Amino acid sequence: MIKQEDIQNIIETARIEEVVGDYVSLKKRGINLIGLCPFHNEKTPSFTVSPVKGIFKCFGCGKAGNSVNFIMEHEHFSYPEALRHLARKYNIELDEELPTVEQIAALDEKESLFNITAFAHKHFVDNLFNTDEGKAIGLSYFKEREFTEATIRKFELGYTLDKWDDFTQYAFRNGYNIQQLEKAGLSSQKDGKQYDRFRARVMFPIHGLSGKVIAFGGRILQSDKSKSKYVNSPETDIYSKSKVLYGLNFAKNEIISKDNCYLVEGYTDVITLHQAGIENVVSSSGTSLTTEQIKLIFRYTRNITILYDGDSAGIKASFRGIDMILEQGMNVKIVLFPDGEDPDSFTRKNRSAEVVDYITKNANNFILFKTNLLLEETAHDPIKKAGLIKEIVSTISLIPDSIQRSVYSKECSSLLDISEQTLITELNKLLRKKVSKSLESEGHPEMPEVSPLTIPKQDDEIVLDEAEYQEKDIIRLLLNHGSKEFIIKGKNEENEEVDFSISVAFFIIKDIQAEGFSFKSLIYQQIFEEFVKEIETDNLPNEQFFTHHPDSNIRETAINLLSSPYVLSDNWDKMHRIYVPLEEDVKKLEISVKHSILSFKLKKVEEILTNNEKELKELNNDNEEDLILLMENQKKWLNVKKIISAALGRIIIK
Repeated sequence: MIKQEDIQNIIETARIEEVVGDYVSLKKRGINLIGLCPFHNEKTPSFTVSPVKGIFKCFGCGKAGNSVNFIMEHEHFSYPEALRHLARKYNIELDEELPTVEQIAALDEKESLFNITAFAHKHFVDNLFNTDEGKAIGLSYFKEREFTEATIRKFELGYTLDKWDDFTQYAFRNGYNIQQLEKAGLSSQKDGKQYDRFRARVMFPIHGLSGKVIAFGGRILQSDKSKSKYVNSPETDIYSKSKVLYGLNFAKNEIISKDNCYLVEGYTDVITLHQAGIENVVSSSGTSLTTEQIKLIFRYTRNITILYDGDSAGIKASFRGIDMILEQGMNVKIVLFPDGEDPDSFTRKNRSAEVVDYITKNANNFILFKTNLLLEETAHDPIKKAGLIKEIVSTISLIPDSIQRSVYSKECSSLLDISEQTLITELNKLLRKKVSKSLESEGHPEMPEVSPLTIPKQDDEIVLDEAEYQEKDIIRLLLNHGSKEFIIKGKNEENEEVDFSISVAFFIIKDIQAEGFSFKSLIYQQIFEEFVKEIETDNLPNEQFFTHHPDSNIRETAINLLSSPYVLSDNWDKMHRIYVPLEEDVKKLEISVKHSILSFKLKKVEEILTNNEKELKELNNDNEEDLILLMENQKKWLNVKKIISAALGRIIIK
């Protein structure tokens, strides 16, 4: 269990822009930050982070929350796991007891997998540094590859002993069972015997974006052709290889900083480059590049530089993956290392500055690189050249940006010695065919992405009637401006007229309470009551009180009402010389608050009048006394409506 004071410390320490910034490339927009949403695929940023309010909100898919919610949503963590992650990030020491065997059994299945994987990882690291076999074989191998101890510990490398069930038996002794180990992909059983999945291998732990170990890659060091060189963890509830890039947790900040991601093939390529100080590098871990992996990189940069070992056959095999990168609107460059060299070996033979210089000078645009590579194979064969042209046109057609397509058409026409118009004609044919297929399969053309400023209203706004809208506006003002103050006229004990400073929250609550009105919406009534309860104990709840509220409905509603897709540019006044009064301005805020309260009251009065009219129609004419009372009541409320409407500047027709 995490103590309440530790939870509060985490919440107060965690900065939303830093937490989200570990996963999303954010740019300043006014007082907020904006980026591409990590929870749905988008090309126009609609994901907003408010450092002042400590919340995030996507105006595309509707996801919203605080720092803890973001980690829970992004990493699929439980609430305690998200808190522990943030505690580690901010070096907050938690006074927690290690889980007992009974507690482990009671853990949620996914959390249990994280627990087992972390347990295995610790054992593999211990094998590497503290067993004779680990030091003689595993550590020696890493040192032969010139990995320093600091690098080995940074990437948390390990070793598995050359025994059938070393880890499995160790796990049994520590309270784990075979079912748990099988689900984690660490052990299996056959003919009543248990076996380790990884044996006599150096171990490369695979980390999620949060830094937690989620899987392993194991490399055999024996020259045994009957065994696979690499064995990887199977798919589990916490590991999907198509959605993971090796080293991304170490590389993400540098990728954002350099605005470029180096993509290599193997674990050692990543580690060697990191050791050389080139940290914006990740690996697809030997698997074919997937759309999910590309989108993962797209969160941090639109630029990918693929580092190859010079094998042209391998490069051609990867063309489909590179085409997928282009389809996502990203810029791709290719770097070929000299024959016989790969990123790992080349980096070990050269100084860091020389490696960076080589990559920079030899990075070729993919489309032009592909054109030149395939052109060499045509050997003046017109049939092959025609096929090459179709291949290049097909690749150019994948680029979403029309200007980039035009530029590449021009450059490729020169390389292929064919008129630019011919390429454009073929390109347009292909694009029209794609549109036709889209229409046939979808029944309608795909809608374009829209900017946050043109996004339609969220569903919850659409279903609100006018009375609920007024309720919503009252709660919105309480949440956004409750602690702000303005001046009202009043009388002191000597009956003299003086100015009083009053908070927005106190003003709204006392005014509405005086009339005895309540909210039709249950969630708005709950938030209002939270304000009342806190103010009665001389506490004025701040935004954090609601954005971290234990009631998820209150928390989510508050975050949505605290978020806005509209932000005025910092330079608006300078550029346009037009002053725009903001709600934050004291005078404007006072007007907004009073107008909102009056509008709220007017709707409540109209509801009373409607109910009275209904009762009058249903009342038996013989009941004269009740009829008189209802009519007097109706007259009273009509007069109230007239007064409120006049204050709002509205004219009552009847």
